[in-house]
Amino acid sequence: MSAPRDYEGLTETIPQVPAPRSAEPRTAAGPGTGSGRRTAEPPAGAGIGSFPSQEELVVEAPPTRIGPLLAAVAAGTLVSVGLGVYGRLHEPTSVALSVAGFSSGLAAKTWLATAAFALVLVQLLSAVILYRTGAGWVAVLHRWSGRVAVLLTVPVAVHCLYALGFQLGSPRVLAHSLAGCFVYGVFVAKMLVLPRPNLPRWSIPVLGGLLFSALTAVWLTSAVWFFSTSGITF
Repeated sequence: MSAPRDYEGLTETIPQVPAPRSAEPRTAAGPGTGSGRRTAEPPAGAGIGSFPSQEELVVEAPPTRIGPLLAAVAAGTLVSVGLGVYGRLHEPTSVALSVAGFSSGLAAKTWLATAAFALVLVQLLSAVILYRTGAGWVAVLHRWSGRVAVLLTVPVAVHCLYALGFQLGSPRVLAHSLAGCFVYGVFVAKMLVLPRPNLPRWSIPVLGGLLFSALTAVWLTSAVWFFSTSGITF
């Protein structure tokens, strides 16, 4: 509609703009009443292109798998038991380990175990730094120090199993035999766990701690005993 407006004899028609409707939410009539309940309408622009809610942004973490960890522990246990059974049933040959530069096989075995234990200390320190900082070069140091440490223990283990066997003569010898078999069992379990995803976060630290403890026990019951009885000799 429009209302006439007179300016000195001239008539101008001005359109009338209808009043805006209130932005109140619509109501739906309830049964048997004159009033209704309010239903909220979605805001303008909601729908395509709208931002997801906080609940929609939550991504569920993959479930933790315990089966591969149990399988790795079972494999490591078989390795430890197998080495112990072989060392016990095998007839010791008493053939000494011969390494150039050492006066005896026992001295060579002692110094190789000492070098492996020094690298194990590097492993422990690099693991702590890697956990706190995550530096790339520390990861390389941690990985290669562990590999070299295991390689140094191989001739020692061969000498112990083949030449001496699994002995029960004294508490020190028994502890040394048990710790030596346990070292390779834990090492196998840890190597099987490393490439597996979605395992419990504590699995690798626990296995690493057990490996460090076992190697320490091997060193204390062999190299330290040798140095305390024979002195620092090569």
